Amino acid sequence: MAERPFAEYAARNAAPILEILRREFHTASKVLEIGSGTGQHAITFAAELGHLHWQTSDLDENHAGILEWLNTARLGNVAPPLSFDVRDASLGKASFDAVFSSNTAHIMGIDAVERMFSLVGEALRVDGVFCLYGPFRQDGAFNTQSNADFDANLKGRDPVMGIRDIETLDEFARASRLRRVRFYAVPSNNNVAVFVKASDT
Repeated sequence: MAERPFAEYAARNAAPILEILRREFHTASKVLEIGSGTGQHAITFAAELGHLHWQTSDLDENHAGILEWLNTARLGNVAPPLSFDVRDASLGKASFDAVFSSNTAHIMGIDAVERMFSLVGEALRVDGVFCLYGPFRQDGAFNTQSNADFDANLKGRDPVMGIRDIETLDEFARASRLRRVRFYAVPSNNNVAVFVKASDT
């Protein structure tokens, strides 16, 4: 049996994110989570948002831990993780009402971030919602010194990582028929950026 992983930050930020998802996903039914990590967010949000069918996904090496959380929670509205790497994944067109991703954009290379937006644009139905949680820069500036330090730490670990400019993500979004409509501030100097899928016209 795999050990059930635990991330302190996932436990700490779940409540404020949940309140945002209550509003943003209230008309959704089928949700894809890109990068489910430990699986904590999936079981927390699915337990509170019973109208959603929550599809987990992540790299194969994280599946055992996610399944430990799912097996413990025994929720009927959470699906086992898809094998998912944004660099080569494919999703059915208009196959989800909503997409959620937490703390992924700063640990991927920028090409992978762009690819993630392309995948989301393909997978969302018209008027579908993409909620992306994490630290961001605005107008090239960090909102706190701690995020500047975090960015330096990330780049020291791997030069392709780093906190992204929200304006760059907006460009990726527009190229994939997505438009940012809200930008929530949440505790620990992070944000939830909310994008909506536009129609073909």
